[in-house]
Amino acid sequence: MYTASNSRYKSMQYAHCGKSGLCLPRVSLGLWHNFGDTASFANMKELCFTAFDNGITHFDLANNYGPAPGSAEKNFGRILKEDLMAYRDEIVISTKAGYEMWDGPYGNWGSRKHMLASLDQSLKRMGLEYVDIFYHHRMDKNTPLEETMGALAQAVKSGKAIYAGLSNYDGETLEKAATILANLHCPFIINQNRYSIFDRTIENNGLKEMAANLEKGIIAFSPLAQGMLTDRYLHGIPADSRIKTDGRFLKEAALTQNRLQQIARLNEIAQKRGQTLAEMALSWVLKDGIVTSVLIGASKPSQILDNIKAIENTSFTEEELQMIDDISLEK
Repeated sequence: MYTASNSRYKSMQYAHCGKSGLCLPRVSLGLWHNFGDTASFANMKELCFTAFDNGITHFDLANNYGPAPGSAEKNFGRILKEDLMAYRDEIVISTKAGYEMWDGPYGNWGSRKHMLASLDQSLKRMGLEYVDIFYHHRMDKNTPLEETMGALAQAVKSGKAIYAGLSNYDGETLEKAATILANLHCPFIINQNRYSIFDRTIENNGLKEMAANLEKGIIAFSPLAQGMLTDRYLHGIPADSRIKTDGRFLKEAALTQNRLQQIARLNEIAQKRGQTLAEMALSWVLKDGIVTSVLIGASKPSQILDNIKAIENTSFTEEELQMIDDISLEK
């Protein structure tokens, strides 16, 4: 039976999620990869235990995480039941609805029917009465925004979620959604978006600025650009890399000669800072305090321990920031 470390809160840093009372660890664990039915259950447990023993209190899921869809929630639910339920009030659990989950017109997007049915299914898979954060996973131009936001509000009002979140929204739609949720007195506190040195979409589409203006939190996924911002590809593409073994996400074509050169030059800056490339990449996302937390994925516990080190130095000189921009934005 697992017993959590007594020192689990000594080194992790926490930040308020926007202008809310909820604090999130600066590093959170995402279960997008390595928690499906094709992964080792024993390793899943070790990943969760290592995270929690080091102050990572937030575990992020979605209805469709797997493979197969739903299996990450099912496996995490088993870990909760067997080992973590005693710590439920110390843990933030989030899930999402909006991507294809089951056949037919109601298994996808942002209708009220999809959102509320999906949440019920997620709770059943995890063996929970509520989640801490329930997200709409992506914008849906074919469903009235009022309907989707109303479903989020209903999820909170029913007690099946404590807070509402939005994922993969742009700044303009975020502003409209926030107004609707405020009118519904729904505690919307967080946006989840892809953000890294190589992906500045939330800067370009106004999301980052709008979230700051509205005093909402941001949690960044893929902060390591699917592994490109690590030492994994400093010397080419390893035979056992995710590109070779699972091409669903990072494509080999993405690692052009120019990109490999960029990775090597960014690594030089990281070394001068006394960090690994991954540590610097995570620190960069957290640098200005607008991003509340970074979501990391891991295939082994040691990666979690390495990534946590990023919180030790999130300060950058203007020269460093300019060099990182010059390298990463170069076409």
